[in-house]
Amino acid sequence: MNKRGVTFKLFIMTVVFFLCFYGMVILSQLLFFENFYQQQKIGRVENRLQSFGQSYVQEAWGSGRVSREAARFMLQNKNQLAIVTLDGKVKLDDAFHINLRKADGKIVKISLSLFMSEYGDELRAARIQPGDTVTVEGEGLGTDGISTANLIYPTGIQKLGFKNIGSTSEEASTDGSVRFSGTVTEIVLPDLKTWSQRQGLLFSALEEWFPLSQAHLEKLKNFEVLEEEWTEPWTGVRNAVIVHPVRQDTGEIDLLFTVTSLQEISETNEALRWFYLYLGIGGFALILILSLFYSRMVTRPLIALNNTAKRMAKLDFTAHTPIRQNDELGSLSYSMYTLSQNLDTALRELQEANQQLVEDMEQKQRMEAVQQDFFANASHELKTPLSIIKGFAEGLQDGVSAGKQDHYMKVIVEEADKMERLVKDMLDLAKLESGTLKLRKTTFILSELVEEVVDKLFHLLKKKKLEVVIIPANEMPIRADVGWLEQVIINFVVNAIRHAEEGSSITIRVEGAGEISFFSIENKGETIPDDQLEQIWDRFYRAELSRNRQTGGTGLGLSIVKRILDLHEFRYKVENTKDGVRFVVIFGG
Repeated sequence: MNKRGVTFKLFIMTVVFFLCFYGMVILSQLLFFENFYQQQKIGRVENRLQSFGQSYVQEAWGSGRVSREAARFMLQNKNQLAIVTLDGKVKLDDAFHINLRKADGKIVKISLSLFMSEYGDELRAARIQPGDTVTVEGEGLGTDGISTANLIYPTGIQKLGFKNIGSTSEEASTDGSVRFSGTVTEIVLPDLKTWSQRQGLLFSALEEWFPLSQAHLEKLKNFEVLEEEWTEPWTGVRNAVIVHPVRQDTGEIDLLFTVTSLQEISETNEALRWFYLYLGIGGFALILILSLFYSRMVTRPLIALNNTAKRMAKLDFTAHTPIRQNDELGSLSYSMYTLSQNLDTALRELQEANQQLVEDMEQKQRMEAVQQDFFANASHELKTPLSIIKGFAEGLQDGVSAGKQDHYMKVIVEEADKMERLVKDMLDLAKLESGTLKLRKTTFILSELVEEVVDKLFHLLKKKKLEVVIIPANEMPIRADVGWLEQVIINFVVNAIRHAEEGSSITIRVEGAGEISFFSIENKGETIPDDQLEQIWDRFYRAELSRNRQTGGTGLGLSIVKRILDLHEFRYKVENTKDGVRFVVIFGG
C-alpha cells in the first residue's frame, strides 16, 4: 500500500475516526455510565413514587387496595416500599402477604417479604390458594399483645396435607412466638425472577432513619422529597433511600419510604468495563479490517479512474470497461469512457488525415521529382537525335546532291523513330513512378503470354537469326496485370535480342514449385561486369558508353521492368552465366 496513495490516507483517516469514536464511547461508559444509569433509575422511581402517592391520596385506597398497588409498584420497580408516619409507625411495610381467617372470624395478615427470601421456592411449590387451610407459626405484633396480633412475621408455614415450610412445632414456644391455623382469604406473592433477597434492607433502613433527624423532619413537613444514598452497615451494599411525603384528607402526613438498590448498577458497570476491555481488542481488529475494506472499496474506482486519466494524458484512448456502480463514481467512469472513445475516434481521424496529408505531400514531391527527372532526361536524351535531325535537315536545305538525299531522309526518319520510342518509354516510366497507377490483376498462364510476345517480335529475331526456346514445367497460373506484365516480357526479350550474339538462341523457362512460379530468360552474348549488375536497373545506365546507341535501346527498358515488378511486389534478379546473362523473376511466395 503506497504511503502517499489515497488508499493509505483514507485507511489511516478511517482508522483514526473509528478509534476516536470507539474510544469516546468506552471513555464515556467508564466515566459517566454509572452516574447516568443511577440518575435514570432514581428519577424513574421518583416519578412512579409520585404517581403512586397521588393515587394513594386522591382515591383513598383501603388496606386491601393499598397492599395490591404496593405489590404492583414493587414488582414493576424491583424495590421495596413501606408507608410510615412521621414518628416511624409502620402503616404498610409488606405488600406481599397471606390473609388468614381464624376460627373466631378474625383476619390476620401474614408478612411474606422476609420469609420468601429464604423459602420462596418451597412456598410456591405448595401452590397455596384462597380457601386452603394453613398453619402459621411466627412472631406477632398487636395493639394489646400476642393474643390480639394482627400482623405475623412467620418462621414456618404448613399447608394442610403438605410438608412443613420453615420451622413449625405442635405448640407455641415460650419465646413469644404464636401458632395458629386459618383459612386463606387472600395471597399476594412476588415474582421470583425479579425478587431481591435484600427485602430485609427495608427494615434496616427504617430502623436507621427513624426517629427522623430534625433536618429531615423539617424538609418532609415542607413536602420536600428526600433522596439520599445509604450503605447497609453489615453488607456494605449501596442503596438509594427515597422518602416522598403525602398529606391525607385528615391532614395527617404519611411517608412513602422506598429503598432502591444501587449495587446492581455498580456490578453491571464493573462487568461492562471488563466486557468493553475484551470487546476493545476485538473491536480494534474489526476496525482495522473494516477500515481496510472501506478504503479499498472507495479508492478502487478512484485508482481505476486515475489510471485511465494517465493513459489519456499519454494519448492512449484504448477502450476500457467503465465502472459499473450506480453512483457518482460510476457516472464519472462512464463519462470518461465516452470521452476516451470520442477522443480516440477524433485522434484516429486526425492521424489518418495527417497520414493522408503526408502521403499527399510525398506523392507531390515524387511527382515533382519525376517531372524534374523527366525533363532533365528528356532534354539530355533528345539532344543527340535532335542534333542529328537538325544537321541532316540543314544538309537537305543547303542542297546536297540527289544521290545523298535518300540517305539523309532515311537517317532523319530513323532518328525520329528513336525519339518516339524514347518519349514513350519516359512517359511510361513517369506514370509508373507517380504512384497513381492502379493495377488490374487477373489470373492467366504466363507461358501463353510469352509465346504471344515472341510472335510479335518475330522480325527482330529473324533479323539477327535468333531462335527462342520456351520451356514450361509444372506451370501454375499467376495473378498480375496482364498489360503491364506483357510490357515486362517485351522489354526482357528485346533486351535479350539486342545483346545476343547473331545466330544464337534465347532460352525462356516458366516453372512452378508449389505456390511459387519462376520466369527466367537467358541469352548468349557479352556479360555484365559484376560490380555493375545492380546498376543496370537505373535509368539511362550504360555498361559501355556506346552500347545503347549501337543496340538502339533507350536506356529505360529495365527501369520500366523494375517499376512494374516492384508494383506487383515480385522478386527479381540478374546474373551472369558462362556465356551470357540471365534475368529471373519470382512470382508469389
